[in-house]
Amino acid sequence: MGSSTISVDEFQALEQKVLQTVELIKKEREARAAAESERNAARGEVIELQERLTAAEEKLAAATEKIAATSEELSAASVAQGEVEALQREREAVKLRVEKMLAQMDELL
Repeated sequence: MGSSTISVDEFQALEQKVLQTVELIKKEREARAAAESERNAARGEVIELQERLTAAEEKLAAATEKIAATSEELSAASVAQGEVEALQREREAVKLRVEKMLAQMDELL
């Protein structure tokens, strides 16, 4: 059996390396905890943004439906306006014919 001896300098160097390793592990754990905290905050933000997006999409769908309904109403109003104008022209034509007929009757009397 061989006995191995470690010098004081070697032991101190090994001790220093162990302390440095422990410090690195502490820093890594702190960094990991901070990263997890940031990740959780980001997930919460993403969820909030998704909810806001869903609400905005619902508002957009409602607005689109209103626009479609308004467009249909305008189209119907335009058709009705055209019909009113046609009836006014027809009324004017009938009025002129009646006036001519009355004038002719006056001539006959």
